Amino acid sequence: MSADAALAPAAMAQADGGFQAYLESLRPKARAMGISDATMTAVFPTLTSNPRVVQLDQSQPGGSFDSPIPAFEPYRLKHVDAARISRGRTAYANNRSKLARIEAETGVPESIMVAIYGHETNYGAYTGDFDLLRSLATLAHEGRRRTLFEPEFLATLKMLNNGVPRSRLVGSWAGATGFPQFLPSVYLKVAKDGDGDGRADIWTSEADALASIANYFVNAGWRKGQPWGVAVSVPAAFNRTSIAPRTNAARCPRVFNRHSRWLSMAEWRARGMVPQGAAWPGDRVMATLLEPDGPGKTAYLLTSNYRAILDYNCSNFYALSVGLLADAVAR
Repeated sequence: MSADAALAPAAMAQADGGFQAYLESLRPKARAMGISDATMTAVFPTLTSNPRVVQLDQSQPGGSFDSPIPAFEPYRLKHVDAARISRGRTAYANNRSKLARIEAETGVPESIMVAIYGHETNYGAYTGDFDLLRSLATLAHEGRRRTLFEPEFLATLKMLNNGVPRSRLVGSWAGATGFPQFLPSVYLKVAKDGDGDGRADIWTSEADALASIANYFVNAGWRKGQPWGVAVSVPAAFNRTSIAPRTNAARCPRVFNRHSRWLSMAEWRARGMVPQGAAWPGDRVMATLLEPDGPGKTAYLLTSNYRAILDYNCSNFYALSVGLLADAVAR
């Protein structure tokens, strides 16, 4: 046996001891959130560090601000494809009464709820099987992104303390869970009971998941009766310097700095924008222009409701494909 092999068990025990010590150090923060010592005592000894989630986190593509942005069209073809549209229409039909009620209560379109459901988990086909408590405790202890993962670990403990079964607390390696792929902190904030059984079960109840998605958008500032955006053709001689943004975005600058400044739909129409097959929104609706594949390709005028989709996932490609899938499902 090599010296390294002989030392391995001792090194592993030391590392595990550090992990358990870290968990114990969280008790004051957990107590402040109303999490009982009984919950912590029952959970902490069952958790071990998971090197796989650290590896997955460290291998995430970073992408510098200056690295080129790929074309949107290949992404659109993959994420707004015939199969996803077809499954979306089936989910729409199967949940029609629930969706209509939720839209009436919240103002969030039925098709937007279905599109999020489709994008996040392919309508419930895959939701992840990582143990959230183990994964999030590991990532918090590892420390590289502790400010993100420690609050999510504590939020997962709070879910358990509130009565969510441990068997439900599974999801992606980074902590997203259920049909809507909410982080635990998001679940605590917006999860809703959509079927009247007294529980917000986003793992097995489509009604609860859809109601929770709608509530997310209500909290994100969704404006009833306003579209997310409209595809437009831009005049060949359009002067883009005249609509350049005037401020730098503090959040997700690579996403928001691709947008123009805000103008009313009346102002956009006066500049020669022509909608591609959709109704023109009201003249007073404010929008920004985004040309994801550059001049000469399909462009989009995007309202504040598009910003609500970006709140769910701060990616222009994601938000555009959600809006386009929603439109396709509703046709």
